Amino acid sequence: MARPLLRFGCCFRSLGGCASTLGRVTENPTPEAPAERDLARHAVPDPLRDDVRLLGGLLGQVIAESSGEGLLADVEKLRELAIRAHEARDAEGPAALDQAMELVESFSLERAEQVARAFTCYFHLANLAEEHHRVRVLRQRQAQSLTEDDSLSKAVQQLASEVGEDEALRRVQALEFRPVLTAHPTEARRPAVSGAVRRISDLLTERDHSQLGGTTQAESDRALLAQIDALWRTSLIRASKPQVLDEVAAALEVFDATMFETFPRVYHRLDDFLAGPDAGRREPLARPFVSLGSWIGGDRDGNPNVTADVTRAAAALASEHAVRALEASARDVADRLSLHDGSTPPSEELLALRQRQAQRDTGLSAAADADAPGETHRAALLVIAARLAATQERNADLQYGSPDELEADLVTVQASLVAAGAPRVAYGSLQRLLWQVQTFGFHLAELEVRQHSQVHAAALEDIAANGVHGSLEPRTREVLDTFRAIGAVQQRYGIKAARRYIVSFTQAPEHLEAVYQLAEHAFGDGADAPVIDAIPLFETFDDLENSVEILEAALAFPAVQRRLAETDRRIEVMLGYSDSSKDVGPVAATLALHSAQERIARWAERNELTLTLFHGRGGALGRGGGPANRAVLAQPPGSVDGRFKLTEQGEVILARYGDPVIAERHIEEVAAATLLQASPSVEKRNAEATRAFAELASRLDATSRARFHELVKADGFPQWFAQVTPLEEVGLLNIGSRPAKRGLSVNSLDDLRAIPWVFAWSQARINLAGWFGLGTALAQAGDLDELQRAYREWPLFTTLLDNIEMSLAKSDEHIAERYLALGDRDDLAQMVLDEMRLTREWVLKVTGSAWPLERRRVLGRAVQLRSPYVDALSLIQVRSLAALRRGADDAAVDQLRHVLLLTVSGVSAGLQNTG
Repeated sequence: MARPLLRFGCCFRSLGGCASTLGRVTENPTPEAPAERDLARHAVPDPLRDDVRLLGGLLGQVIAESSGEGLLADVEKLRELAIRAHEARDAEGPAALDQAMELVESFSLERAEQVARAFTCYFHLANLAEEHHRVRVLRQRQAQSLTEDDSLSKAVQQLASEVGEDEALRRVQALEFRPVLTAHPTEARRPAVSGAVRRISDLLTERDHSQLGGTTQAESDRALLAQIDALWRTSLIRASKPQVLDEVAAALEVFDATMFETFPRVYHRLDDFLAGPDAGRREPLARPFVSLGSWIGGDRDGNPNVTADVTRAAAALASEHAVRALEASARDVADRLSLHDGSTPPSEELLALRQRQAQRDTGLSAAADADAPGETHRAALLVIAARLAATQERNADLQYGSPDELEADLVTVQASLVAAGAPRVAYGSLQRLLWQVQTFGFHLAELEVRQHSQVHAAALEDIAANGVHGSLEPRTREVLDTFRAIGAVQQRYGIKAARRYIVSFTQAPEHLEAVYQLAEHAFGDGADAPVIDAIPLFETFDDLENSVEILEAALAFPAVQRRLAETDRRIEVMLGYSDSSKDVGPVAATLALHSAQERIARWAERNELTLTLFHGRGGALGRGGGPANRAVLAQPPGSVDGRFKLTEQGEVILARYGDPVIAERHIEEVAAATLLQASPSVEKRNAEATRAFAELASRLDATSRARFHELVKADGFPQWFAQVTPLEEVGLLNIGSRPAKRGLSVNSLDDLRAIPWVFAWSQARINLAGWFGLGTALAQAGDLDELQRAYREWPLFTTLLDNIEMSLAKSDEHIAERYLALGDRDDLAQMVLDEMRLTREWVLKVTGSAWPLERRRVLGRAVQLRSPYVDALSLIQVRSLAALRRGADDAAVDQLRHVLLLTVSGVSAGLQNTG
């Protein structure tokens, strides 16, 4: 008999029939239900709605089978109350929320944990369905040859129309995109959970690609049920912190799964457009433009777990994956090169290569000839693949000494194919392999080292007092060992494997000089000394303001001049989005970063330097997050110039690179924006807007900063912040090897890292780090016509308001009030609520929206539909947090924390962001 089950998103169904479904208006809608939620339901595409219905129904069945109908009834009741509270207006909202809170308070801790687990699992499945649908749509557009407006090919067309085809091609071939992977602890989902979700996603893909019916449909359902049951039974939070090398391995999984094949696929697509009908018949016009970097195993700022030995091990792991992938790719190419010498005669250069291969290892070369009789091209590739295997094994007689040597062999094979009249073979899979070598080398990603300037200063003082061979502090010895590790990595994998050294909190030119001084101390006479590029990281407001003066003084250092001469006057400067936002608030930080980029770009031009600005952007809006392509297009003239480098942090790595189709789309979007940012039309628009709204920018900066400081500099604010958010509890999440705090307590914001600052506010549904101060600034500016004109014409302001609108959409005033009530400072709580209301009011006025994200149809509807379910988790979290703040007995503390941490994971999944 059919029985109604849990209807998450109105989508859980009984074994024999469906309840109402996500995206469908309820059969008897209440007259007071807001229009926007009904619009949201209508906006969900049918295939996505069907996927969520399917997964939700199966989750309901799993819960019923494993935990009983009573749990389903409790979850359904909380779901209905949360929706009612979310849909109710003003006076009715808190009363409905009170009812939901009463239900939560009635749960035992065991029941609260089960309910939280149900909602969290639902969000993992809903996120999976949304990503799956996005991939489905992208594939459909590719199949229909539909081109996105922000695609790379459209960008090249627009650029050519402005600067001419030759200049456009030159810029395309000079394009650089440098994503840098970091292990900052912002991925709240356990790897085991990610694995379970990935397996469910694979089954959903199989279902799409099958003509299901009868037994096949039942088999698919059974397979999905088994994996969803496994997800339900998997612990959703980690029992222990990951080690640094665990984080390295997690990033390498993404490389193995998508990056290695996806990057050259993007190059092929670009070349298809550039070469047109000649694509595949001539040497590619596209050049590899993605260079991968990594801080995982290299970033030791505040993380004592990253040691010199760990850095060596991280580089070794990355190289192992890179060379193994190249070997597999070479064998795949060899399998395809079944061209007989009679139809495709080898060139003299290829025959000479085969002779050298035979001289190196006669037996191996003979075996290749036996496997590929009369197929010289294939035999050469078989030996190349074997040499790559030997490179992994460190076989000195057979290994490749460098990727350049490998590339030379591949070019010889390719040139022979072209000379023999087989260009399509030469520029097919063999070209893919060449691009993989050029992109990843033997190191996979450049391992960048980062350390705090104060650590360097203390080490130099220690050395000055005791001598480099004296009795040094352990931390000083570790600093010197770090430089030796860089040298060892360069010797083994090449200079490209590790040469960039980021100096956190660069506040004086001497902080850059210290890097070169310490390198000299580490190597004494200079033997085997590594090549080092010291890169300043300007993070605070004052540092950004002083950046040009610091850079100008650093130019005088001989080590800097030497590196400029060796690199054709290339220089890199990093800008920190996280700490600047925590320092002066999101509005002032955005304006300060824009101004700093403008001034640094002019400084580089005056000094005839080729500048790359490195953007230390987080995934969350309070840490510089948001759509990267739109951010690029809003940068000041001269600050990008075809080169864009940024950090890809935590949860963002999987979101942007976890699926090959989404990874391709992301790379194309960023590359397109990087090209267009330097186009005459975009530079003109940005320059004119900056001049036209300079006075408005000055007012917004001063007013927002003053308002932000009024809050965060109030007496007792850090302690109050820790009371009203799960700040301390977030620090207990085992989501990263790096400590959440720089010190042992939070007595000032300087003690706190930017990630937990943002993470804690987002968990409290306040998202203060993303918007505080803007409402007051807009209200005091006052001229709505001017503000609306700025929103239309000033890209930086447009991007700022759009990002803040997203932040507001994911916040909730009524939920926020319950968190703020946990503290003992009504004045600070009221200040936060007043600013939230004012910011929402003015953002909607300026953007001309009735509610946040009204104009972003798909995204806005998705947030609206999710919010009540996030509210349910938030109420369970507030209950646990309140009990902990009151001082629960020892027997209950561990269970309360466990429930709370489970809700942290669930809220993160529901909001789709952490820090």
